[in-house]
Amino acid sequence: MGPIPNIRIRFATVSDAPAIALLLSESFAEYEALYTPAGYAATAITSEQIATRITEGPVWVAGRDEIIIWTVSVLRKCSSLYIRGMAVLPAARGERVGELLLTHIEKFAIGEGCQRLFLSTTPFLDRAVRLYHGFGFRRTDEGPHDLFGTSLFTMEKLLPAGTE
Repeated sequence: MGPIPNIRIRFATVSDAPAIALLLSESFAEYEALYTPAGYAATAITSEQIATRITEGPVWVAGRDEIIIWTVSVLRKCSSLYIRGMAVLPAARGERVGELLLTHIEKFAIGEGCQRLFLSTTPFLDRAVRLYHGFGFRRTDEGPHDLFGTSLFTMEKLLPAGTE
Protein backbone atom coordinates (compact mmCIF):
# COMPACT_ATOMS: atom_id res chain seq x y z
CA MET A 1 0.00 0.00 0.00
CA GLY A 2 1.24 3.50 -0.80
CA PRO A 3 1.55 6.45 1.56
CA ILE A 4 -1.45 7.34 3.66
CA PRO A 5 -2.69 10.78 2.65
CA ASN A 6 -2.61 13.69 5.06
CA ILE A 7 -1.04 11.78 7.98
CA ARG A 8 1.69 13.57 9.86
CA ILE A 9 3.83 11.93 12.53
CA ARG A 10 5.54 14.16 15.08
CA PHE A 11 6.99 14.04 18.56
CA ALA A 12 4.38 14.66 21.23
CA THR A 13 4.75 17.60 23.59
CA VAL A 14 3.43 18.00 27.11
CA SER A 15 0.61 20.13 25.66
CA ASP A 16 -0.55 16.99 23.77
CA ALA A 17 -0.94 14.99 27.01
CA PRO A 18 -4.70 15.65 27.49
CA ALA A 19 -5.45 14.66 23.87
CA ILE A 20 -3.31 11.51 24.21
CA ALA A 21 -5.07 10.58 27.47
CA LEU A 22 -8.45 10.97 25.74
CA LEU A 23 -7.24 8.91 22.78
CA LEU A 24 -6.07 6.09 25.09
CA SER A 25 -9.38 6.16 26.95
CA GLU A 26 -11.44 6.04 23.73
CA SER A 27 -9.22 3.41 22.14
CA PHE A 28 -9.39 0.94 25.03
CA ALA A 29 -12.92 1.70 26.35
CA GLU A 30 -14.56 -1.25 24.57
CA TYR A 31 -12.04 -3.61 26.25
CA GLU A 32 -12.27 -2.15 29.76
CA ALA A 33 -14.35 -5.06 31.11
CA LEU A 34 -11.62 -7.52 30.00
CA TYR A 35 -8.96 -5.76 32.10
CA THR A 36 -8.73 -5.74 35.87
CA PRO A 37 -9.42 -2.20 37.16
CA ALA A 38 -5.71 -1.68 37.91
CA GLY A 39 -4.70 -3.15 34.53
CA TYR A 40 -7.04 -0.77 32.72
CA ALA A 41 -5.77 2.20 34.73
CA ALA A 42 -2.21 1.25 33.74
CA THR A 43 -3.27 1.13 30.07
CA ALA A 44 -5.53 4.18 29.74
CA ILE A 45 -3.15 6.46 31.64
CA THR A 46 -3.70 10.05 32.76
CA SER A 47 -2.36 13.28 31.26
CA GLU A 48 0.12 13.51 34.14
CA GLN A 49 1.42 10.00 33.45
CA ILE A 50 1.75 10.86 29.75
CA ALA A 51 3.71 13.99 30.60
CA THR A 52 6.08 11.77 32.61
CA ARG A 53 6.43 9.35 29.69
CA ILE A 54 7.43 12.23 27.43
CA THR A 55 10.41 12.83 29.73
CA GLU A 56 11.35 9.10 29.73
CA GLY A 57 11.57 8.54 25.98
CA PRO A 58 10.04 9.50 22.66
CA VAL A 59 6.27 9.70 22.37
CA TRP A 60 4.86 10.18 18.90
CA VAL A 61 1.45 11.20 17.68
CA ALA A 62 0.06 10.81 14.20
CA GLY A 63 -2.72 12.98 13.01
CA ARG A 64 -4.70 14.52 10.26
CA ASP A 65 -5.74 18.18 10.24
CA GLU A 66 -4.28 18.70 13.74
CA ILE A 67 -6.44 15.89 15.17
CA ILE A 68 -4.40 13.21 16.94
CA ILE A 69 -5.63 9.79 15.81
CA TRP A 70 -2.68 7.55 16.85
CA THR A 71 -0.08 7.58 19.55
CA VAL A 72 2.83 5.41 20.60
CA SER A 73 5.64 5.65 23.14
CA VAL A 74 9.01 3.92 23.33
CA LEU A 75 11.56 3.36 26.05
CA ARG A 76 15.17 2.30 25.55
CA LYS A 77 16.09 -0.84 27.50
CA CYS A 78 19.74 -1.76 26.86
CA SER A 79 20.01 -2.70 23.18
CA SER A 80 16.23 -2.95 22.77
CA LEU A 81 13.40 -0.50 22.24
CA TYR A 82 10.25 -1.21 24.25
CA ILE A 83 7.03 -0.11 22.52
CA ARG A 84 4.21 0.92 24.85
CA GLY A 85 0.99 2.91 24.80
CA MET A 86 0.17 2.29 21.13
CA ALA A 87 -3.42 3.32 20.42
CA VAL A 88 -5.71 4.49 17.64
CA LEU A 89 -9.05 6.23 17.70
CA PRO A 90 -11.70 3.60 16.95
CA ALA A 91 -12.97 5.63 13.96
CA ALA A 92 -9.48 5.47 12.37
CA ARG A 93 -9.01 1.69 12.65
CA GLY A 94 -8.19 0.00 9.39
CA GLU A 95 -6.41 3.01 7.88
CA ARG A 96 -3.01 1.29 8.21
CA VAL A 97 -1.52 4.08 10.31
CA GLY A 98 -0.26 1.41 12.73
CA GLU A 99 2.04 0.05 10.03
CA LEU A 100 3.24 3.58 9.33
CA LEU A 101 4.04 4.15 13.01
CA LEU A 102 5.78 0.78 13.38
CA THR A 103 7.92 1.55 10.31
CA HIS A 104 8.76 4.93 11.86
CA ILE A 105 9.72 3.27 15.17
CA GLU A 106 11.80 0.61 13.44
CA LYS A 107 13.81 3.24 11.51
CA PHE A 108 14.29 5.20 14.74
CA ALA A 109 15.45 2.06 16.59
CA ILE A 110 17.94 1.09 13.87
CA GLY A 111 19.28 4.65 13.87
CA GLU A 112 19.75 4.39 17.63
CA GLY A 113 21.67 1.12 17.25
CA CYS A 114 18.96 -1.07 18.80
CA GLN A 115 18.97 -4.78 18.05
CA ARG A 116 15.30 -5.48 18.65
CA LEU A 117 11.84 -4.08 19.26
CA PHE A 118 9.59 -5.62 21.88
CA LEU A 119 6.19 -5.02 23.42
CA SER A 120 3.67 -6.58 25.75
CA THR A 121 0.03 -6.97 24.79
CA THR A 122 -3.11 -8.69 25.97
CA PRO A 123 -4.50 -11.74 24.12
CA PHE A 124 -7.88 -10.05 23.63
CA LEU A 125 -6.46 -7.17 21.54
CA ASP A 126 -6.60 -9.36 18.44
CA ARG A 127 -6.44 -6.53 15.87
CA ALA A 128 -3.24 -5.27 17.49
CA VAL A 129 -1.77 -8.78 17.69
CA ARG A 130 -2.50 -9.27 13.95
CA LEU A 131 -0.81 -5.92 13.20
CA TYR A 132 2.30 -6.92 15.17
CA HIS A 133 2.46 -10.38 13.56
CA GLY A 134 2.08 -8.84 10.11
CA PHE A 135 4.96 -6.49 10.90
CA GLY A 136 7.28 -9.36 11.82
CA PHE A 137 6.83 -9.58 15.59
CA ARG A 138 6.87 -13.05 17.13
CA ARG A 139 5.64 -14.16 20.53
CA THR A 140 8.30 -14.93 23.15
CA ASP A 141 8.26 -16.56 26.58
CA GLU A 142 9.67 -13.36 28.10
CA GLY A 143 7.61 -11.65 30.81
CA PRO A 144 5.77 -9.83 32.12
CA HIS A 145 2.87 -12.26 31.96
CA ASP A 146 0.32 -10.03 33.64
CA LEU A 147 -0.51 -6.39 34.19
CA PHE A 148 -2.10 -6.07 37.63
CA GLY A 149 -3.97 -9.35 37.05
CA THR A 150 -4.68 -8.83 33.31
CA SER A 151 -3.03 -11.51 31.16
CA LEU A 152 -0.11 -10.35 28.97
CA PHE A 153 2.39 -11.81 26.56
CA THR A 154 5.51 -10.36 24.97
CA MET A 155 6.34 -10.09 21.27
CA GLU A 156 9.65 -9.12 19.68
CA LYS A 157 11.11 -8.26 16.31
CA LEU A 158 14.84 -8.61 15.75
CA LEU A 159 16.33 -5.73 13.76
CA PRO A 160 19.01 -5.67 11.07
CA ALA A 161 22.29 -4.05 12.05
CA GLY A 162 22.47 -0.31 11.46
CA THR A 163 24.33 1.19 8.51
CA GLU A 164 26.62 3.48 10.46
